Amino acid sequence: MNPADLLTQYRDLQAYVGWSDDDAQRLQALHPIVEPHFGSMIEDFYRVIGQHPGAWKVITGGAEQVERLKGTLRGWLSDLFRGPYDDQFVLRRYRVGQRHVEIGLAPYYANVALARIRMNLISQTLRLWPKDATGLQNTLGSVNRVLDLDLAIIEYAYHLESTAREQRQERLATLGKVSGGIAHELRNPLNAIKTSVYFMLNARQLTPEKQREHLERIDRQVGISDRVITALSDFARLPAPQLHGISLTELAHVVIDPLTIPSSIKISIDAPADLPSLSVDASQMSIVLSNLVRNAIDAMPDGGEIRIEGREVANDSNLNSPTKLVISVTDTGCGMSSETLAQIMEPLFSTKSRGLGLGLALAREIVQKHGGHIAVTSQVGVGSTFAVHLPRVTIG
Repeated sequence: MNPADLLTQYRDLQAYVGWSDDDAQRLQALHPIVEPHFGSMIEDFYRVIGQHPGAWKVITGGAEQVERLKGTLRGWLSDLFRGPYDDQFVLRRYRVGQRHVEIGLAPYYANVALARIRMNLISQTLRLWPKDATGLQNTLGSVNRVLDLDLAIIEYAYHLESTAREQRQERLATLGKVSGGIAHELRNPLNAIKTSVYFMLNARQLTPEKQREHLERIDRQVGISDRVITALSDFARLPAPQLHGISLTELAHVVIDPLTIPSSIKISIDAPADLPSLSVDASQMSIVLSNLVRNAIDAMPDGGEIRIEGREVANDSNLNSPTKLVISVTDTGCGMSSETLAQIMEPLFSTKSRGLGLGLALAREIVQKHGGHIAVTSQVGVGSTFAVHLPRVTIG
């Protein structure tokens, strides 16, 4: 919360309800009339709270806390009439809503509490007002305006503070989930490395063949760990794409050639001769295609077919780009349920026993930065298709 923004918000609210210096003067004049009765108002306030378990449950300090709260309420009432209605006044009002969030008091209790105070203040004003009724209506209007402003700031504070608290809790929950995923992903390769190191340090007869086997094992596990760290780094610091022309066939081979593909899986590339070059950041788009191909491989443990296809289609939704390019990756694997399909692109969601669940979220982020989107269709037992829709952009 920025105090300057808060004061600006309060001034806007004052203008909205028609607050003026006359209101401040009326309240200051009313103060000595109603101030002797603050005690009875405060006693009534806490008597009613005691009758409602939902409100009373936040009073955890017993009678001592109640006495402190009564003093706070008296100060709040005095401020209400004396002012000055400056930035410190507004900040004190904000802290009321902030405190309600801290103690877990539902916002509707603040609303009805203020309504109780309003009722008592108006009742006392009507009862104690001098026989000369001149100015009574204007004074009651000033009382209502200052209370409405207080309620607005308290609710504003409650909204900001509760939202901030929810976001902190969500960040902590996400941090816990990410930490658990990282720990899971790195613990296995680290254990494998530790086992190989232990073997090489303690083997009585370490042959060159065994040494090479364990060194290669360590190298593979380091590579696995590096890919986990790279995925996190890519997701956290994804730069703006640098667009260059590349054919789909060339991009597909950049992705496929380094992969170890089971012999039971066949991959085909269908890129028509007249298909325009892709205008993409090749390093980023290779991450997208690599994720889609690896997922397709994982979806076919018993083998199958992966088809990478490119086509140019009409793009009626964007008149400035009359056509778009679609790259689809289709597999004949296990497919996905509608529940999985609804979450598959969300960060940290994964159907695999291993994996951080960042691959498809990263792919979506990259494609969106290219001005496109990813569409997914799937049928359990039949397979899935991930279609990357990209605008056709002319380079140069």
